[in-house]
Amino acid sequence: MTAERPRHEAADVADGRRGHTPPAGALLVVGDVVTDVVARPRGPLATGTDTVATIRTVPGGAGANVACWAARDDRVEVRLLGRVGTDAAVWHERELVARGVRARLVVDEEAPTATVICLVDADAAAERTFLTDSGASLRLSPDDWSDALLDGVARLHLSGYLLFSEPSRALVTVALAAARARGVPVSLDPASAGFLVELGVDRFLALAEGVDVLLPSRDEACLLTGLPDPADAAAKLSHHVPLVVAKQGVEGALVARSGTVIAHVPAVPATPRDTTGAGDAFTGAFLAALLAGAGAEEAAAEGCRAGASAVERVGGRPPVRG
Repeated sequence: MTAERPRHEAADVADGRRGHTPPAGALLVVGDVVTDVVARPRGPLATGTDTVATIRTVPGGAGANVACWAARDDRVEVRLLGRVGTDAAVWHERELVARGVRARLVVDEEAPTATVICLVDADAAAERTFLTDSGASLRLSPDDWSDALLDGVARLHLSGYLLFSEPSRALVTVALAAARARGVPVSLDPASAGFLVELGVDRFLALAEGVDVLLPSRDEACLLTGLPDPADAAAKLSHHVPLVVAKQGVEGALVARSGTVIAHVPAVPATPRDTTGAGDAFTGAFLAALLAGAGAEEAAAEGCRAGASAVERVGGRPPVRG
């Protein structure tokens, strides 16, 4: 299943300045496409009986969410490679196209679409807990890859969830090699501190070899370095990856290069309803701005704005394009 849209006319942006031709090429995101069931109880969970809650079924997945937030920037063409089951393939394709993403969805005849139950706290922070059935999403494999996917691509982004199954880890290796051969820079979002513990830090860093931008959360950065302070963690990670942008939630973002934090970008104030996908929103907006010619700090500011917008909505996606 493939859905395409014409490229937008790009705005004149280069090196972060208006009035110049923008960099040629698209953003290709490879990652998970998920059906999210978002449940927000109206009070504490009552064990063994009913708890009144607001429940919504919405499209999600870290990879798909990143693509949708990136596609909000009309200067950037965004493509997505993902794998879904027959149960929800048409719906997911429609939802991605409606948000401006050129979607190439491999339809799995055996496994259902990945499903995540998001339990959102009833308190003001609206933090969430995930119950994850990865389904078809982690069955993405080298058989689903073609080097032709990189035709016209200026940046490849990989969802960290791909590292948590053998078939999709193999795909990451193939995609990274193809990107290196073409000189296409690659970014990676670690995706899940819980899954990182299972994978192992050394194994993750080995798999991330060759990535030029790493976008961890605070917890992921600290886990990957063993350091309690997120600034120290971001600085240390930037010895492994040229550019590290550590997402700090309500504390904004840290930008680090060559072992030094070079910027602390403040968060944008927001009233959270659901924090699901806030990090994906940051990543998508950051990558789009970077591809359009912004510097890392300016791109991180765009990411913070998108993250603030995301937490004020239910689900991990931006609104459908008007």
